Amino acid sequence: MGFGFNLFFLFIFIPLTGILLITWLLSKKKIFGKTLGLILLGISGIVFLSRTMHWLTAKTELKKKDYYGEYVINRAYFPGRQADWQYDNFRLEINDNDSIYFYVTDKEKILKTYRGTITATIPYNSARLIINMEQPTHHILTSNPTVYRSPWSFYLVFYSPKFHNVYFKKDKWKPIDK
Repeated sequence: MGFGFNLFFLFIFIPLTGILLITWLLSKKKIFGKTLGLILLGISGIVFLSRTMHWLTAKTELKKKDYYGEYVINRAYFPGRQADWQYDNFRLEINDNDSIYFYVTDKEKILKTYRGTITATIPYNSARLIINMEQPTHHILTSNPTVYRSPWSFYLVFYSPKFHNVYFKKDKWKPIDK
């Protein structure tokens, strides 16, 4: 919990609980026992709710193995013809042998494959992806991606000098229904 909760716990909750417990034991009146029970139940509920909300809203902590899989253009960020064209023309795959394959495609047909390897660094709690591509490489892969994490997923953003930000999400390629 936070600093304010700790102050409340130390200076209000513990003394109030002690006073109510002693009063209840000495007077044998049920009202003090019920009040003590309600306070304990309320604080327990607040702690439980706080922990649950933290778990539901905390960003995903990634490990290197979480990056393995197939990626396609995320058309939800900037929907339209350009995103559809990128979706049909670019995808990538990261395998568990730390290899990366960037595919230039014409829908399901692969026209060119760019190969490379990946490593991951863990500067904090979540692994960051580092890409080492064979040269010459495609303009989308000239720099490492920025990883954006949400509570339940993540996506990769590559900077391209031609397209600016290119968003990839972990998913299998499927033809676009038009």
